[in-house]
Amino acid sequence: SRGDKLLFEDFTTTILKGDKIGILGPNGCGKSSLIKLILGEIKADIGTVELGTQLEVAYFDQLRSAINPNLTIIDNIGEGRDFLEVNGEKKHVISYLSDYGFGPERMRTPASSLSGGEVSRLVLAKLFTKSANLLILDEPTNDLDVETLELLESQVLDYAGTVIVISHDRRFLDNVATSLWVFEKQEQAASSRLIEIEGGFSDYQRYRAGQKELQAESQIKATVVETKPVIDEKPKETAKSVKLSYKLQRELDLLPEELEKLEQGIETLEQKFADPAFGQSSQDEMTNAYSQMAALQEELETKLNRWEELESMKNG
Repeated sequence: SRGDKLLFEDFTTTILKGDKIGILGPNGCGKSSLIKLILGEIKADIGTVELGTQLEVAYFDQLRSAINPNLTIIDNIGEGRDFLEVNGEKKHVISYLSDYGFGPERMRTPASSLSGGEVSRLVLAKLFTKSANLLILDEPTNDLDVETLELLESQVLDYAGTVIVISHDRRFLDNVATSLWVFEKQEQAASSRLIEIEGGFSDYQRYRAGQKELQAESQIKATVVETKPVIDEKPKETAKSVKLSYKLQRELDLLPEELEKLEQGIETLEQKFADPAFGQSSQDEMTNAYSQMAALQEELETKLNRWEELESMKNG
């Protein structure tokens, strides 16, 4: 917890060498606090964090302060060396920086002249030159162009160590994550529930769709009430069915068809997400598709609640 706010509880996991873990959740839910907990910057109220031996950590967010604005781009990365070792391979510093979009002339300029996006690219370039076996990336995809984003994906996938990444970029998480830690908001609770899902964001979407189906089934079952005869001297009053107005009855009659269409829409989007071609879509197309999925799921939940409400009214 932070102050009076409970962030999460009852979470246990084991991180193995080579794992690529994505952390997903709304702003303020506790993602950065979870990272600080792993790094030992804060302590858990209850429970422990056990770190492996010979652990060397490189933290993307902290490396921003390691960029010297008075040094040139090439000196910030090379630190006097002509060759660098990146993911077990030797690369010339000029060739390596060109991969991150820095031309030969640009490499000779001071880091103080860089834009926000260029600083992010320089920090990422420096990150993969570190002799670390655990990389922690806090929103690394912000301000990156498509080419640099694709390079980052390949660097993460080729990285022999362990990676923990906080990101809202669902496509990036789909491409690199072997598992997700997701902060899920709980209904009628101030805290989030922290769960672990094997796979990337598409796998999480399938998990959420399955949860929605289970909720829908339980809501439908809850409307079926089994009654048993009660022997009593004075019969108890039983709930009487209520005749709905024409408008409400019409709404109730149409809901099953509307629910079916929403479920079909969600299933169609899930098939689209599972198609490898979807990974080649533009960022705008992917964002629109994910927004459509969120809207459909929200509408489905709203209509399920309305269906239950109308059935309750009808049954008195």
